[in-house]
Amino acid sequence: MLSVAGLTRRFGEHLALDDVSFDVRPGRMTGFVGANGAGKTTTMRIILGVLAANGGAVTWQGEPLSNEVRRDFGYMPEERGLYPKMKIHEQLVFFGRLHGLDSLRAAERTDKILGRLGLAERAGDTLETLSLGNQQRVQIAAALVHEPIALVLDEPFSGLDPLAVDAMVDLLREEVTPEVPVLFSSHQLELVERLCDDLVVLSRGKVVAAGPVAELAAGPAATYRLVVDGDAGWLRDVPGIKVRDVAGATALFDVVTDPDGGLVQQVLQQAMSRGRVLEFGPERVALSDVFREATR
Repeated sequence: MLSVAGLTRRFGEHLALDDVSFDVRPGRMTGFVGANGAGKTTTMRIILGVLAANGGAVTWQGEPLSNEVRRDFGYMPEERGLYPKMKIHEQLVFFGRLHGLDSLRAAERTDKILGRLGLAERAGDTLETLSLGNQQRVQIAAALVHEPIALVLDEPFSGLDPLAVDAMVDLLREEVTPEVPVLFSSHQLELVERLCDDLVVLSRGKVVAAGPVAELAAGPAATYRLVVDGDAGWLRDVPGIKVRDVAGATALFDVVTDPDGGLVQQVLQQAMSRGRVLEFGPERVALSDVFREATR
């Protein structure tokens, strides 16, 4: 597991990171979100050893993260850093060998990843001849070619069309084995919600929300959604609940008092006694709403 604990970082008088702590668990994709200037890139650079922290620690499997272990990480920086006049296949093999692969394995990995990204026919072209979207694909190929033990990706989907995003998502899912933790930042919250298992929200250098995406998007436990085959207006007369909204067959309600935990079940039973229940459960909150609530 990759862990950051109590990271602080100052740039002069500006406190960029203030006691930032979170875990990136193996086999899970962790989305790292926040407004511009929140500290995401600074955190990632500290994890990769590009920047030093003023305080705190980064650990791998419970031990301080060494440069030797970092060599086996895959990193896609926000500022893309490939060689524009170098051929794509040659370049990826070069990066694979820098990370310790032999020539044959580096070539095999390059062929596989370029094929998965739809770039096999462009392998002999120089990077500068590709579109910006395809250059982006090559950049993520460079992060994956050496079979990394962990992935840190800074805005990997920025500027990509939907087909390119789907291709990269499929490749990431294929590469993320049960041992590989993945941390990536993105401003595309709908993509984070679709792709990620866990979420970390950063605001003004502080972690303001963290946890599994499903839990963060489940909404308050006391808010429920009911859809019946008929009129749900009868909910207004049920003691112990507060109806937020009723529109025909659909109702949103809060459980105000439920000392023994049985009121929700009673509401469901009463709904079933009146006819078919089409939907019932905690109200799910859009990830964009979670983000706004956490960062305001």
